[in-house]
Amino acid sequence: MNDSLYIAATGMQAQQLNVNTTANNLANMLTPGFKAGRVNFQDMVHQMGHPTSADNEGNLQQAHGIGVNVSSLSTLFALGDLQKSTGPLDIAIQGSGFLEVTMPDGSHAYSRGGSLQVNADGFLTTPDGSALKPSIHVGADAKVVTITADGKVQVQTSAQGAAVEVGSIEMSNFADPSTLNALGQNLYKPTAKSGDPVYGKPGDNGMGTISQGYLEASNVNMVNEMVNLMTAQRAYEMNVKVIQASDEMLGMSNNLRR
Repeated sequence: MNDSLYIAATGMQAQQLNVNTTANNLANMLTPGFKAGRVNFQDMVHQMGHPTSADNEGNLQQAHGIGVNVSSLSTLFALGDLQKSTGPLDIAIQGSGFLEVTMPDGSHAYSRGGSLQVNADGFLTTPDGSALKPSIHVGADAKVVTITADGKVQVQTSAQGAAVEVGSIEMSNFADPSTLNALGQNLYKPTAKSGDPVYGKPGDNGMGTISQGYLEASNVNMVNEMVNLMTAQRAYEMNVKVIQASDEMLGMSNNLRR
């Protein structure tokens, strides 16, 4: 068995996932709140080979690797730039933390903010209809909704002159946010590695503050992603060359004559 064929094949498979991840980062470069993904590699198990030349008795064997594997897919939660928006309910988190939302199926997910909306029942929701947790009812007749840096939600209706506080946005954070499971639509779910959420008020205990009228831009760095793309392509090409060289060597051995 020529191990080099299989080793190079694992390299090609790993680099294909690397290219796919980089392509997804570039495709979402203009998506508000998008967080870039990264592929982490590790060598696969080693197996014992033939005894080394220094081992006359054959007791010592030299271990050699049998390829590369993807150890994990992580999310980079470096902050994106805050950009002024025109949406009255657009919010961005300036610093660490997430907003907890209730999914349509009743499960909980976590968001970095974005364009909030008021649903038909008068509750604040994300664009996909997931309600904030705890629920905040602003009413369908709300004229002006103000969200302060520490999460207080104040509502002014046409029937009343002064703004009334109707609730407060809470925030959550994780021990290792990079291992959160991305669901799409800028929503995440905790994993065993990320740990359970730790709750707090905006601005307290390391939590970020809320900026109304802003959206967090994607944290994708185009220059870095283009370099990663070229590096992954070259690595893929080198593994193809290894397979070609191994195939040629096998062909030579098959053509040997006594």
